[in-house]
Amino acid sequence: MSLTLLQKTVYQIMPLPTAEWEAMSACWLPVQYKRKAMITPAGEVERYLYFVLEGVQRIFCLEGDKESTIIFSYTGSFSGIMDSFQLQRPSPWYLETLTASKLLRMTYADFNRLTLQYPLIERWARLGTVAALGGVLERHKELLSFSAEQKFRTLLTRSPQVLQLIPQKYLAAYLGIDPATFSKLLHAVKL
Repeated sequence: MSLTLLQKTVYQIMPLPTAEWEAMSACWLPVQYKRKAMITPAGEVERYLYFVLEGVQRIFCLEGDKESTIIFSYTGSFSGIMDSFQLQRPSPWYLETLTASKLLRMTYADFNRLTLQYPLIERWARLGTVAALGGVLERHKELLSFSAEQKFRTLLTRSPQVLQLIPQKYLAAYLGIDPATFSKLLHAVKL
């Protein structure tokens, strides 16, 4: 089951020939974390690429006493602090679980070996990274130019399941709006 979901997600980025898929799939190992577990603290190098089987995680930063949630990951998505992982440099971000989580993870050594040995896996990683960057740029545009209501509507149109998965205070932080404003929007906006 877990490798089936992983394969489906990998193939959405780019289908791989059997040899490449078998080499890649052999590198993923299961791991579990409890709710509110710190997977990667700021200042450490991300050592793993994760694939989420169950649970919700977030990447966030701290500026003084203010937390800013950058990204959520949940079932069927990749997770981890990608810039730190691919560049092997300390991360300015934190990665934590919001719920108990079951993940698969691949070490940087395996990822690096696979991308050097298999050009199609390197292409797959590049396409996945570019798609993720496109999402980050779109979100950046939303944060800079959308009103609170537009951000709220966009989030719920794109990912309606988040209201059932993620506490409102984290969704408000993700949107860059006050939790009270989020609550008002939740009751006022009809989609």
